[in-house]
Amino acid sequence: MSTETQPLASTHALPATQDQEFVKGLGLMSSTTLVMGSMIGSGIFIVSADIARQTASPALLIIAWLVTGFMTITAALAYGELAAMMPRAGGQYVYLREALGPLWGFLYGWTLFMVIQTGTIAAVGVAFGKFLGVMVPGVSSSHWILHLWKVPAIHVGPMILGNMDVGLNTQNLVGIVIIIFLTVVNLFGLKTGAMVQNVFTVAKTAALLGLVVIGYALARNPQAIAANFSHFWMNSGSHAIFPSVGLTGLFGAMVVVAVSQVGSLFSSDAWNNVTFTAGEVKNPSRNLPLSLALGTGAVIALYVAANFVYLSVLPLIGDPHGSSVLARGIQYATEDRVATAVMQVRFAAGASLMAAAILISTFGCANGLILAGARVYYAMAKDGLFFTKAGRLHPTYKTPTWSLAVQCVWTCILCVSGTYGQLLDYIIFAVLVFYILTIIGLFVLRRTQPGAVRPYRAVGYPVLPAIYIVMALFIDVVLLRYKPQYTWPGLIIVLCGIPVYYLWSRRERVSA
Repeated sequence: MSTETQPLASTHALPATQDQEFVKGLGLMSSTTLVMGSMIGSGIFIVSADIARQTASPALLIIAWLVTGFMTITAALAYGELAAMMPRAGGQYVYLREALGPLWGFLYGWTLFMVIQTGTIAAVGVAFGKFLGVMVPGVSSSHWILHLWKVPAIHVGPMILGNMDVGLNTQNLVGIVIIIFLTVVNLFGLKTGAMVQNVFTVAKTAALLGLVVIGYALARNPQAIAANFSHFWMNSGSHAIFPSVGLTGLFGAMVVVAVSQVGSLFSSDAWNNVTFTAGEVKNPSRNLPLSLALGTGAVIALYVAANFVYLSVLPLIGDPHGSSVLARGIQYATEDRVATAVMQVRFAAGASLMAAAILISTFGCANGLILAGARVYYAMAKDGLFFTKAGRLHPTYKTPTWSLAVQCVWTCILCVSGTYGQLLDYIIFAVLVFYILTIIGLFVLRRTQPGAVRPYRAVGYPVLPAIYIVMALFIDVVLLRYKPQYTWPGLIIVLCGIPVYYLWSRRERVSA
């Protein structure tokens, strides 16, 4: 039986021909910048406002980011073992295929294409337009070029489906243009895409570091510090009431942190994208796990520091109708642009300066996501589980041209079908499902392939991976309960992949 329909018995038997077609052009620096560049997008500059509104507590805001950081680094350490063990194009798709079987690998690739990768690219593209609007007022989600329809809210039990505008406005048009441009850039070879990634990752890391340094050194606000840190644990104690989830006490705090983490998890996601490009990494057994550890550790440290800056400059509790950035606070920063509000406290042109930095950040993030995602569909096509042309490389540039093109088309469709916040909610539930399955796969492979070569072994195994599984399961269950309008559709998308898998498999058997 072929490898398309049967999991391989050993990682030593993995076909290497597809990876030999690629150019080995990513060293440790490029791999690390891909990890960091895929993580740092627009989220860190925006989502703290939504977390603050849901938690109403400085302590819970920071806890949400710390829990996200712990989960991200723990998962990255586990993935390092799988990446070093199976350095193949497709990354997580390959790990699931080898550990749990081809169906699970396909379901991941299917969901990645339908919502995870393309939805993330779309959200980042829309965010680019959101921040361009700071400098160009004509770019806005309310400036419609073609308003197709408004999907009304439909109540199905506890779920509220729909309730979104579909069409082309100036904000998502900008996102679409950026996505098409970066797709074209990545058609012209790995080195071109990697060069763009390196330059923009360095620039946006410097911008985020600059926000932290300037915030601490120049923009600290004694009133905000007193309000936030003198009452750091407000609304988080044993008698605290959490209206958004209808619960009280410690369990209520745990639930509200889990619900509010959609934003912080999104902001810290996509670190696994470097595994998709494993076939193009030099010395992958060393560089993949090292880049995962270095990249996630550095970004999480910057994220936590940035949130302490927000609390040092702006009061957490704000007035939605406030006439100044200080009055609106973190909770009601204009269009959730918390980082922009921080810079405005110190500089008259702070909004434009921060917007420019975030444009650089989102541009680099979108590039990394576009570069990496296409490699998964390429690997699926090689297994006979995606469009055949997606498994072809450009004869000169050695890039998956058709895979990039298909990804681009679907991403542009997603750009016109929802807001930034809605795209986030659709993504995170499905992302966590497959992180859980992949880390379960680590346990499975330790049992089924004990003699396989493992240049790196997961730190803290089996305790840390098990803790991650429990935490991620808790978040997914909470999201199913409290954000059903987004999570259930995401689950349905995953399940719809099952009949599609059998159709693809049947077609492959017939053609063989």
